[in-house]
Amino acid sequence: MDEKRIAWAITGAGHELEECIHLLLSCRGVDLFLSRAAEEVIRMYGLHTLFAQPGMRIYRESEGDIALLARFLSGSYAVLVIAPATSNSVAKFVCGISDNLVTNLFAQAGKWRLPIIVYPTDLAAEVDSLDPRRRRIKIFPRAIDLENTQKLRKLAGVQVVSNREELKLCLAAYL
Repeated sequence: MDEKRIAWAITGAGHELEECIHLLLSCRGVDLFLSRAAEEVIRMYGLHTLFAQPGMRIYRESEGDIALLARFLSGSYAVLVIAPATSNSVAKFVCGISDNLVTNLFAQAGKWRLPIIVYPTDLAAEVDSLDPRRRRIKIFPRAIDLENTQKLRKLAGVQVVSNREELKLCLAAYL
């Protein structure tokens, strides 16, 4: 049997995006799943050229997501990583809403008891980040966003990480 791969999904978050991309590119056996919003944000940040990696499969959100989900559920993956994850995606995860590629992957991984690692963008009341022009900005997540991150921590089979080092440590078990 082939070695299991890592399914890595990116949402439309700009916070920690470049760092997450560099981390996923340092891993072998990664298949990348991009939401529509992720593709837009990746272009805005000028990071779209980084994905020319041999062996990396890239799946984009489309009308044919059923075929992607079938592949996802074929037993090819050891873990689902969602990094970075927007507050919108986290809210959908905790409410059980599956209306796009990434939320469907999350729901199906949970139903199949595939381990899930999520790196949400909203982890503190004040967050330092970079905008697409690499200027430092402050982000102030809403109370509901922080509450949803806490709810996500309580979901079975979901490991919420708070920084890149935690993400690396969690990934080490699957590399």
